[in-house]
Amino acid sequence: MDWTDRSTCVLFGDGAGAVVLQATKGDHGILGSRMKSNGAYADFICMPGGGSNRPANDPTQVEEKLPYIKMKGNETFKVAVKAMADVTSELLNEQGFTHEQIDLFIPHQANERIINAVGEKLKIAPSKVYKNIERYGNTSAASIPIALDECAREGRIRVGNLVLLTAFGAGLVWGSVLLRW
Repeated sequence: MDWTDRSTCVLFGDGAGAVVLQATKGDHGILGSRMKSNGAYADFICMPGGGSNRPANDPTQVEEKLPYIKMKGNETFKVAVKAMADVTSELLNEQGFTHEQIDLFIPHQANERIINAVGEKLKIAPSKVYKNIERYGNTSAASIPIALDECAREGRIRVGNLVLLTAFGAGLVWGSVLLRW
């Protein structure tokens, strides 16, 4: 992480989370999922140095700040909001549900502006949108497992609830999961 680059250093954190899955009978469990990617956006969030492209022993890497995360913030925001909302709408339509039927929406906790914009675009009531970013920051891939755990412990998810998860990440990749708790 380049601590002199405010466009990235204040946005990325790390965390750990896991979800244990098991087979279910009846109408509980994962009802459907959709995942998409588009390599045309690969440079929106990337680390240009390192790997086989530019091995770490290349002395110019640190000088050029290549082994650090780079992000095109405005472009990433626009694509993330549209992509997450679109894939989520596709999943709901495919599974025969509407946004009004969602009991809890848990988006990737990248930043509050993205969370709010996706919720608004999907017309999900703010009271149904779970946020913990103000406590932990962006915990990257762990954000949804951490949020699921918190919701379960806090009693925000009850048996039979329809829960919608959505995320995006570098590459760019994005997806949604619909589940019945």
